[in-house]
Amino acid sequence: MTERPVERPVKQRLIEAAFALFEQHGYDRTTVDDIAERAGVSRATFFRTFRSKEDVIFPDHDDMLHMVEARLLGSTHQTALVAVTEAVRLVLLHYLGEGDLARARYRLTHKVPVLRDRELVSTHQYERILQKFLREWLGPSPDSALTAELMAGAAVTAHNYVLRRWVRGQTRHPEAEYDAALARTLNVFVQHEDGARTDSVVVLRTGRDLDTVLPQLRALRGGSAL
Repeated sequence: MTERPVERPVKQRLIEAAFALFEQHGYDRTTVDDIAERAGVSRATFFRTFRSKEDVIFPDHDDMLHMVEARLLGSTHQTALVAVTEAVRLVLLHYLGEGDLARARYRLTHKVPVLRDRELVSTHQYERILQKFLREWLGPSPDSALTAELMAGAAVTAHNYVLRRWVRGQTRHPEAEYDAALARTLNVFVQHEDGARTDSVVVLRTGRDLDTVLPQLRALRGGSAL
């Protein structure tokens, strides 16, 4: 007996249809009806799945925000910096898992102003979650609000820097670069009680070859051995 092929979920079909049409005809010239027709669903089904055509470009954004927040809330005071590193890493891994879809989004957000603005709003939402968490971690010191804002912005900037290099084909080891970038970023803000900067150690679980990871980490320490 021949098994029938498993039909892809409606959400996935709509996303694939939308991105294909955006690439072929442009974002502005593609309508919701065009997307629904290509995906083989009704207009009503589209709006049961997405609120707007714009939302198709960022289909998992709300889920990722919740995922980041959950990872941060699952930490202790002693593991706060590890939590920040791993929470932001979850976002990077999501984009890496999307593959060509993430690259197509990058092209679209750089061509369409409304999508670029939406991306900036999304970035600020991640920053606000990190900022709130870091401010609570830093405690009620006079400088905690500013430091938390600077740390959150720097962490997101480091993530975006590595992500851009990956979508442009400029790195084959985005996770290793991310490890190095976040360690370097957080180290800027970690201080002794006397105010002198100190090196921090962030312990991460990784299944990648150490020969790939260690050169990145050594670079952070000016080439010295770990």
